[in-house]
Amino acid sequence: MTATLDKPIKAPTFRHVSTARRIKNNLATGVVWLCFGLALVPLLWVLLTVVQKGAAALTRSGWFTKSQNGVLPDSHAGGVYHAIYGTIVQAGIAAVIAVPLGIMAAVFLVEYGRGWLAKTTTFMVDILAGVPSIVAALFIFALWIATLGNPQSAFAVSLALVLLMLPVVVRSTEEMLKLVPDELREASYALGIPKWKTIVRIVIPTAAPGMISGMLLAVARVMGETAPVLVLVGYSKAINFDVFHGNMASLPLLMYQELSNPEPAGRERIWGAALTLILIIALLYAAAAAVNKLLTRNR
Repeated sequence: MTATLDKPIKAPTFRHVSTARRIKNNLATGVVWLCFGLALVPLLWVLLTVVQKGAAALTRSGWFTKSQNGVLPDSHAGGVYHAIYGTIVQAGIAAVIAVPLGIMAAVFLVEYGRGWLAKTTTFMVDILAGVPSIVAALFIFALWIATLGNPQSAFAVSLALVLLMLPVVVRSTEEMLKLVPDELREASYALGIPKWKTIVRIVIPTAAPGMISGMLLAVARVMGETAPVLVLVGYSKAINFDVFHGNMASLPLLMYQELSNPEPAGRERIWGAALTLILIIALLYAAAAAVNKLLTRNR
């Protein structure tokens, strides 16, 4: 017995990896990196082109603080303050409506979803995820403007953006709720805590970092939509604070409007507005990553 215990323990040995398998592994790794590099080429090309042609507009005085009110088509003056305001307000109103609805739908599907109602909800969310933006805009036009008699406005644009944002919020929230371990729920139930309080106090706070990131990404996704603003609101060179009446500019609508301007100033505004929109969306993506990291660290 003692002799057996005194024997040295040998370290586990690993079989030698064959040369053919190593070659296949390196080949697959090279193909993956090649595909990654090819995917980056058009992205970097577009980004560099927009920066190159739009940087001059952003460095001009008043670009972020003035509108195009009273500015002539051939004048290198004014800014996109009115369009930035319109883009943020329209997406913000859509988020105020879509985020609570999306969270409640996701909670229902994950925590309570059983039977025909859950299947119907899932089916409708899948349909909304595949609806083109022009179809959503035409639906709101037919319902909100043609049927109910409301005027074209920024609020109508927000309603169309809700249809585009809702499936993104539902799906991202649903996936985050599914990642919450069932042991947390079971421990809460064992302590006699009701299910609704378990969801509010334990499940949602645990999934909050991913949920907030998904919401911010959904807002960034709808900011660049062009079809709703073309159908549901007109362009205005001046800023309009009334979302229910009158025309209101946005960055995509400004770019479309300036396409009919043959002057060099019009081209400058198009590329400047495109670069401004990219910067706003990049800030939202950075904010989503920062909030996710902060909440995960403090949890």
